[in-house]
Amino acid sequence: MPKYFAKFVPQILHMESKRQQKHAKLLQKELGDIFQKEAKHLVGKSMITITRVAVSPDLGFAKVYVSFLLTDPKATYELINEHKREIRHHLSKRIGKSVRIIPEIAFFPDDSATYAQHMDKVISDLNIPPAPEEEEEED
Repeated sequence: MPKYFAKFVPQILHMESKRQQKHAKLLQKELGDIFQKEAKHLVGKSMITITRVAVSPDLGFAKVYVSFLLTDPKATYELINEHKREIRHHLSKRIGKSVRIIPEIAFFPDDSATYAQHMDKVISDLNIPPAPEEEEEED
């Protein structure tokens, strides 16, 4: 295998098929609706966003990335994991007629918003001196 090709192999192996992408979008939409409606007793007034869903090639397993607002992320994440079966049951009621397999769900916290806030703070705290003003030469 050529050296220039070796760095692309992991990316190629992790590319999702159109079918996986379509299934992931469906799961993302339906899980978002479930957290807004059926699972309101779990999350209360907190806002839960399904940021990304990755589905296995056999469509039997889904990694669901969630972000939280207006709540303690750790406690809410644990509560969601405790009620995973209930959430999957609601999902099966919604998509059971249109898909063959209701995937097993694994929730993961999405820390991208927290990371973005951290990077914004780091950048704003940088002490960058202003560029020296160059005097324009007159002819």
